[in-house]
Amino acid sequence: MLVLTFATGVVDAGGFLGLDTVFLGNMTGNVLILGMGAAGADGLPVFSVALALVAFILGAGLASLFLRSDRRGWSPRLTAVLAVSASLVAGTAVIIWAQSTEHVAAMFAVGMTACAMGMQAAAARNIGVADVTTVVVTSTITAWAIDMFARPGRATIVNRRSAAIVSILLGALVGALLVKVALWSVFAVAAVISAVVVVCGYVLASAGAGEQAGV
Repeated sequence: MLVLTFATGVVDAGGFLGLDTVFLGNMTGNVLILGMGAAGADGLPVFSVALALVAFILGAGLASLFLRSDRRGWSPRLTAVLAVSASLVAGTAVIIWAQSTEHVAAMFAVGMTACAMGMQAAAARNIGVADVTTVVVTSTITAWAIDMFARPGRATIVNRRSAAIVSILLGALVGALLVKVALWSVFAVAAVISAVVVVCGYVLASAGAGEQAGV
């Protein structure tokens, strides 16, 4: 999940710096932009942000329906959800590579990637790793601060939360650097990272299931 959190940082940097200042994974910023846009603030990408928000909700909702009857943890259904998510991000890379940032192509890229991030967020909740949602950092920072100051002695939890915060920070750093190279490379790298997680998760889950079955 920490690796997927890193990938979210990469994607959000690409969206904010290269696709009309839109957050593709962290929806808090988009909700704020919509609110300011509704008040008549100038120069805000209201349509792009609204598209990202709707696509994220759609992705999260559809993934949740698909995983509704699934067990907690890694499963074949969860593998499928994350594989589709990685494929959508890869498709975004192809669209941007072929069409650069032409407006229609950019809107497809925003919608596809935000949908993928919604699916990823729903999958992360199904896995159930506490404090690692892969797309939200504010609540993680809050919980980290509470544990640091009010609940000393919870080193394992603090370390996990710290790792999640650092992961998305480093992802944003890498994403910003990749934007300087080529925008499509941001999404290509994120797709590869997600695909590696899918393969590793599937292999490890299959090995664990085999051991439990005595294979």
